[in-house]
Amino acid sequence: MIESNRMKKIKTLVITLLGVFLAYSSVFAQFKVAVVGKTKNDSFYMQAFDGCLQFAATVDDLTCIYDGPADYQDPRSQVRVVEHLLEQDVDGILIATTNSDFLVERMLKLTDKVNIPVITFDSDLLPEHQRYRLAYVGTNNFDFGVALGEYAKRYKKNDQTEICIQSGSDSTPNLNDRIRGVRFALSGDYSNERLTGQSGWIEHSRCPFYTLGKRDNALKQLKFILSQESPPLFLAVAGFAQFSPDYIAEIMQYQQQIRSGKHVVISADAEAIQLEALKLNLSTVNIGQRPQEMGRYSAELMYDVLKHNKMPEQQINYLGFYYCTAEGQVNCSTSDSALSR
Repeated sequence: MIESNRMKKIKTLVITLLGVFLAYSSVFAQFKVAVVGKTKNDSFYMQAFDGCLQFAATVDDLTCIYDGPADYQDPRSQVRVVEHLLEQDVDGILIATTNSDFLVERMLKLTDKVNIPVITFDSDLLPEHQRYRLAYVGTNNFDFGVALGEYAKRYKKNDQTEICIQSGSDSTPNLNDRIRGVRFALSGDYSNERLTGQSGWIEHSRCPFYTLGKRDNALKQLKFILSQESPPLFLAVAGFAQFSPDYIAEIMQYQQQIRSGKHVVISADAEAIQLEALKLNLSTVNIGQRPQEMGRYSAELMYDVLKHNKMPEQQINYLGFYYCTAEGQVNCSTSDSALSR
């Protein structure tokens, strides 16, 4: 009987200590959240990762890790990256969609099945796939395209004006929304038809150009346009060519034409490397986004899900954008209509 009581006391002590250990472990457990860009070597997605780190610094149990396809926007590579992250036991994924169909079929149906929450940023899933993510944080990409198109209208000629749109991939949701916005701004038509003279605008026969996020290709495409005798207006719906470290050296020969407005180069994004080129009058305007806030706010929403089981209050969380021009120096200003969160 004495031995039995002793064993009971030992068992009680073990259970108590185990409970304390589990409670202690729970308090100091680390939630691991992955930030996945369309490409890894892109300052835009690096800034989103910085935003995740910024939020993680305000709590004591969140770790951010960063990954993405190494060199260019490739749906298969992005899926392989997510597969690798799942092997590392990540608790949540923040991802910019390259190809919605491929990502959902090859990976997000699995994350949904195993209860790994997903939040998209920068590029959302297509409407028919949005059940596979909790929320989207980023730019209203149609409105962003409209802003790019509206700026292009400042350079409309009296007769027909030719334009070349540069994009990344023809399957990337956010970039396609931007192209729709550009075409709507120029034509007033929601149909997204290729511009063939609507409202005096026509798209160059070789465009849209698709870069797949390859900077060298993007730069070659821009140089091809600028080398024409009467070049069309050039409008990039993301940074592409301007992310190339060779951009300034390669485009410097067109500096006077861009400064005078004879050549027009309109580009999305306003990364530091782009603003350096803008200051040298190697770009007409840059319309910037908020990648760091995309990462910070996405991480905050994900943390609330993981830590407090609190779902995002709204699925769509739009951030603003802003305009940068060079008039002796770079000036950036925010459009009131661009702020929507």
